Amino acid sequence: MGGQLEGKAGIPAIIAGHSAKPSAANANKGDGVSDGSSGGPEHPKMDDNVGTPAYEAAFERIRTRLRAKLGADVYNSWFGRLKLESATRSVARMSVPTAFLRSWINSHYINDLMTLWSEEIPDIMQVEIVVRSATKAPAQMRADDAKGAAPRKTSMQPVARAVFAQDRNKPARGNALAENNAGGKLIGSPIDSHYTFDNFIEGKSNRVSLAAARAAADQGANAARFNPLFIYASVGLGKTHLLQAIANGVLSAEPKKRVVYLTAEYFMWRFASAIRDNNALTLKETLHDIDLLIIDDMQFLQGKKIQSEFCHLINTLLDSARQVVVAADRPPHELESLDPRVRSRLQGGVALEIGAPDYEMRLAMLQQRLENAKKEDLTLDISTEVLEHVAKNVTSSFRELEGAFNQLVFRHSFEPDLSIERVDDILGHLVRVDDNRKIRIEDIQRAVSRHYNVSRTDMLSNRRTRQIVKPRQIAMYLAKILTPRSLPEIGRRFGGRDHTTVLHAVRKVEGMIAEDAKLAKELELLKRLIEE
Repeated sequence: MGGQLEGKAGIPAIIAGHSAKPSAANANKGDGVSDGSSGGPEHPKMDDNVGTPAYEAAFERIRTRLRAKLGADVYNSWFGRLKLESATRSVARMSVPTAFLRSWINSHYINDLMTLWSEEIPDIMQVEIVVRSATKAPAQMRADDAKGAAPRKTSMQPVARAVFAQDRNKPARGNALAENNAGGKLIGSPIDSHYTFDNFIEGKSNRVSLAAARAAADQGANAARFNPLFIYASVGLGKTHLLQAIANGVLSAEPKKRVVYLTAEYFMWRFASAIRDNNALTLKETLHDIDLLIIDDMQFLQGKKIQSEFCHLINTLLDSARQVVVAADRPPHELESLDPRVRSRLQGGVALEIGAPDYEMRLAMLQQRLENAKKEDLTLDISTEVLEHVAKNVTSSFRELEGAFNQLVFRHSFEPDLSIERVDDILGHLVRVDDNRKIRIEDIQRAVSRHYNVSRTDMLSNRRTRQIVKPRQIAMYLAKILTPRSLPEIGRRFGGRDHTTVLHAVRKVEGMIAEDAKLAKELELLKRLIEE
């Protein structure tokens, strides 16, 4: 990867889902269905043939979930040509037609894929994404898997692999975290080796955070001053890059170190799975024995039981002088959905903000991306004038800058001589976004809470009284029209609600506005207050 992005861990993954309804011959085996005696459905058991309806149905289910999560435009751009290439009981592969698509998905969406995969089928321990022209026959792939073959190489570069926590020689539903055979690294969410301190774009807005991250990775005497280290920033400014650079820095210096990198959502899923499988004690003992814990997207940590376990975990690690690094999109005191004990513990360390990149940082990132892109396409030639123009006009985040660069790369394939005017046409939507002040969902929640005299805590709770439901629905509606956030993300910011709840709220408020002129004026006033 070139510049730092907010994309998640870049080890490729293929997704599988629940199997189709079993045939009559298998009905008595309970494959893929609950017998009704447990609290929820069981995970399906998959056979070894990729062509079975179970795999095909699972893949289509995941495609549908991705489309709903990302939106049709994003999905069609990056996942429209994604195919299920091959699968066995323990290994699964998806393919794309180009190395560029593989690189983009690895850099931006792999954590989403890994989360979906682990939620659906915990039995598969290794998942890959490959370039279609570089894949080999499924029969050969199955033979390699049966032999425990080493990662095979394609004509372009090695196929990256994601290995789940379970060791191959252990039962698939065993310990939630296990030692890698190659060394002491503990696997939570995958760590992308491309995220390093060396390719992190440094500038005024992140220099202090970078210095603290290096100190945490060195794990010397100075590291104690930054424990826990809390890094916060808006989306797309490099939090994930910095966290994974810490992990990679520790592991490159001391490969036997026990490092766990987890997103908050993955942490919740692991604990929920361990509790369900009566394996929580083993998981807790494993986590208490690590050297470095890194938690990303802390704002998504939900649930009283899970938060209590997390609080106990970080207390144990900090009391044992083990390093803890946490990242979120806001400072600790604004994480109002967190248990006060967790918030207090996080506030006891050092909280550092990463700001928006300045012009020099943005230009350096574009130059770095161009240099890397030329390694795959020697004909690629984007002028310095164009790069400077983009760096001046796309200002909000590295993620949007990355999107702008990839738009240019795509256009270059059939418009090799891009003028500044043409670049403005192509990137106009990004420039217009930057003209407005960024509005956060938290700003909307506070404004609505004040206006209707309800607490923000009640708004995020499960209370369903009319005095709470109406302000909550209005806040969701305003979040949808005033921010670029997706429905699932808005739902998460409102106490972990489903995207369908947000959609219902938006439609409900739209209906009320159409029938109530007074409410319409009230919301216009609220919008002006929030935008100012």
